Amino acid sequence: MLLGLVGAPSAGKSSFFAAATLIDVEIANYAFTTIKRNRGFGMVRIECVCQKDFNKQCNPRTGKCDGKHRQVPVELIDVAGLVPNAHKGEGKGNQFLSDLSPADVLIHIVDVSGGTNQKGEIVQGHNPADNVQFLEDEIGYWFLGIIKKNWDKIAKVPVMGKNHLLQLMAQNLSGIGVNEHHLNAALSACSLTEKKLQTWTDEDKQAFAFKLRETSKPIVIVANKVDLEKGKENLEKLKKEFPGRIIIGCSAQSELALKKAAKGGLIEYAPGSKTFELKEGINEKQKDALTFIQKNVLDVYGTTGVQAVLETTVFDVLKYIAIYPGGVKKLEDSQGRVLPDCFLLPPKSTALDFAFKLHTDFGKNFIRAIDVKTKKMVGKEHELQHRDVLEIIANA
Repeated sequence: MLLGLVGAPSAGKSSFFAAATLIDVEIANYAFTTIKRNRGFGMVRIECVCQKDFNKQCNPRTGKCDGKHRQVPVELIDVAGLVPNAHKGEGKGNQFLSDLSPADVLIHIVDVSGGTNQKGEIVQGHNPADNVQFLEDEIGYWFLGIIKKNWDKIAKVPVMGKNHLLQLMAQNLSGIGVNEHHLNAALSACSLTEKKLQTWTDEDKQAFAFKLRETSKPIVIVANKVDLEKGKENLEKLKKEFPGRIIIGCSAQSELALKKAAKGGLIEYAPGSKTFELKEGINEKQKDALTFIQKNVLDVYGTTGVQAVLETTVFDVLKYIAIYPGGVKKLEDSQGRVLPDCFLLPPKSTALDFAFKLHTDFGKNFIRAIDVKTKKMVGKEHELQHRDVLEIIANA
């Protein structure tokens, strides 16, 4: 799973990436601060099984667990800001759009304060709704360009049924990271399933391209800089203008400041919390800055929004589930760590899918699996549920 950060220059993508991953990146208020893509890992929280289901404390190999909530890593990619006509190559747009092809979902960072426009220029009173529409159009036209570029290779081949059509399209449209499921959903939504490819109009291709973007790369809108003037007002306007979209208010700079303060030992702070605890040794200037965040962000919105964005994206939009490897007789690994690993899998994943996730040999030599909680044996087609603990039995 890969989460792609997109948005206009200076919207706060790099700040969001840094806040989510705590990786130092260049952050500045001018266009194309980010030229090369950045990749890193953030954390999402799940209700851990350790104390609740087994009355033991787990020892995560990555992340932490407080006995109630466990952190599980997710990968993010941050590309340069997209400007109008990026799909035509402006602002190195084609290069940056191509960087997004493996992303499973797009997190669109919008300057909700209206302080920057689509080009990243500092302005006053810009309408953030324009940024939402422009970026979705850019991604849609990028899809359309790839489809048109490959259309002759697709349309000239005789299609032997729907499955053959989906395979053919998937092979020729791999450059935008789509699969047969995405293609089938887009074709059905546009009522193009039965229409011969040779008869598709330009309007058909554009409708298909935009719907394919929706099915293969859903977008979560992050209303960043919500703590600035006009931020809260514009957030409410955005929600009214785009009632069917997921829009989350956010202050990436506040989250970054809190995480750095926690790392520096100034405060006790758990990402996603509505408050933090000051520690001894903090000076008045630091205390004032942190109090400002508490009063203007946490007290108003209940969170900085960064953690909510990650968890909404992974669990509500992509609907991923967390699965632990474990044993009925022993939850510890060879080093004595209790439930050291936890993996995120797509919805409807099976026991066999999980076996392959652990190791190719486990999948190839799969015999059966055991639900560690219930101690029941399950087959390879058994559909997994969120927070399952599974023991894989395979031939040596």
